[in-house]
Amino acid sequence: MERRTGVLHVPLTHGGPLFRVAASLILAPSKALAVPRANAILFTGDRVPGTGEPAIERLSDAAYLAKLLAGKLAGEANAWVVDAACFAGPFAVYRELVPAVDAVGDPGRYDPTGLPAAVGVANILAHCIREIQNKVMRGPLNDSASNQEPAASLPPSCAPKTIILGFSKGGVVVNQLVTELSYWASKSAKNSVDVSQRSPALLTADLLVPATASDVLSSISEFHYLDVGLNCAGAYTTDHATIKGIASYVSQTSDTLRFVLHGTPRQWSDPDRPWILAEKNTMLRLLRDEANKCEGRLTLSEKKYFDGRPRSVLMHFEILEAMDIS
Repeated sequence: MERRTGVLHVPLTHGGPLFRVAASLILAPSKALAVPRANAILFTGDRVPGTGEPAIERLSDAAYLAKLLAGKLAGEANAWVVDAACFAGPFAVYRELVPAVDAVGDPGRYDPTGLPAAVGVANILAHCIREIQNKVMRGPLNDSASNQEPAASLPPSCAPKTIILGFSKGGVVVNQLVTELSYWASKSAKNSVDVSQRSPALLTADLLVPATASDVLSSISEFHYLDVGLNCAGAYTTDHATIKGIASYVSQTSDTLRFVLHGTPRQWSDPDRPWILAEKNTMLRLLRDEANKCEGRLTLSEKKYFDGRPRSVLMHFEILEAMDIS
C-alpha cells in the first residue's frame, strides 16, 4: 500500500515547545489519507551524539524510524515517531507528557491526575493531521504524490486501535499512559461509564486519530517497552495497584490488551544499574499474576535480543531494527 511520509514540528499547546514527529501514513486508492487499522506511536529516547557509528546515527533519525516501524506493522497501520520537545543536553525531557520528571527527564513518580500523556498524545496527533491536511492543499509532503485529498472519503468500519511503543527514555511515556489507563478505567467504573464503548467521534469520516484523552486510552491495544532504562528507578511500571487496575479494566472490555517487554544485555545485564532487571522482573510477575484472572484478555511476553553479545550502545539502538512486534 502506498504511503505518505514526512516530518512535522507541532506544539502540544499554542505557543508551547515543538515536538518533532515523523509520520508514515497509508493512502487510499484515491490518494487521500486512508483510515488506518491502527496508529502505532513510538516515543524515542536520549540523544547519543558523536559516536561515529553510522548505525546509531541512522537509528536516531525519526524519519528513518517511521519507515522502519511502518514496515513492521501488520496490515494497514500508520506509524508515528515522536521525539521529546525538550532536551537537557543529550537527555530527553518529556515534561509535557510526564509532568513529574526532573530537569534531565527522570521520573519522580507517575501521576495520572489530568491524564497529561493521553491529552498530549491526542493533541499531538490532531496538530499533525491538521498540518498534513494543510500541506496537501499547498503541495505534497515528502515521498508522496501531489493533489491529494485531505481525508479518506469513506468512514472506517471500526475505530483505529492505538499501539504504544517506548524506546529507552521514551519508556517513561509508556509508563505514564499505563498509569493513566488504570486510573481512567477506575474512575470510569465508579461513574458507570462503559469503557468497552469508544467515542462515536472516532467513527467520523475525516477523523483518522483519537480525538480526546478518553479516545486515546480506550483505543490502546498494545504496550511495547523497547530496551527501556533509566539512571534511576522508574523504567518499568511496578505499582501493584496500577497493574490490578489494568486487569480490572481488561475484564470489563471485550478486547485484549497486550504487553511486550523487549530487551538487550545493554539494559537487562547492566551491573551498574541492577534495578532495571529487577523492575522488569517485577512487572512481568505482576502482569502474569493478574493475567491469570482475565480469561486470556491480558497477554504479555518477554523478548530478548542479542543474548551472548557483549553489552554495547550499538545493540541498544539495533533493537529498533531487530524488534519483533508481530
